Amino acid sequence: MYNTKQARADFIDTRLEQLYPETPIPLDHRDPYTLLVAVLLSAQCTDRRVNLVTPHLWALADNPADMARVPVEKIQAIIRPCGLSPRKAAAISGLSKMLIEQHAGAVPKTFEALEALPGVGHKTASVVMSQAWGHPAFPVDTHIHRLAQRWKLTEGRNVEQTERDLKKLFPEAHWNALHLRIIFYGREQCTAHRCDGTVCEICRTLFPERKRPVKTKK
Repeated sequence: MYNTKQARADFIDTRLEQLYPETPIPLDHRDPYTLLVAVLLSAQCTDRRVNLVTPHLWALADNPADMARVPVEKIQAIIRPCGLSPRKAAAISGLSKMLIEQHAGAVPKTFEALEALPGVGHKTASVVMSQAWGHPAFPVDTHIHRLAQRWKLTEGRNVEQTERDLKKLFPEAHWNALHLRIIFYGREQCTAHRCDGTVCEICRTLFPERKRPVKTKK
């Protein structure tokens, strides 16, 4: 019944919309700038931890002009629980200064400009483009990459290939909500520990005969 990628994608799209009709952004933020910084902090860190840290950071500075004046060491001291704090602190300081110098203090609305900011890769830019500006994008993190392989939606060995494959399978109008729905489902049902590709509802529905765990190709 679900022996093609498109058939599996159509089922996943429909089922996830039923399970998660609302798609709140899991990172607490106030505007595009605070979203950008929160997404940057979320690299190799849980959203929950980021949400515990960012109120302390916003109390220090919640806009590019104020943040640009804060010593990097002070930023680092606050964000240390998020990990990779030296690199992230330098990026937050650097991008804040660049926003002031090159973008009149505003978060840009293009991938090219976002990815030119310190510490901002394609995934971070995709989240900002989709959630701040409503531009169709499909941010793929390592968890979405793993689920896409469990569901045989991609043969990609990296998140870039997986993103390209998913964009071909799902309607563009669904991308922004769907990437969040996959994240929600992955955290609740198809985690790295609770499901190996044979346990959760979607895995069992799509692959009722599957006997072996799915190993993710990095």
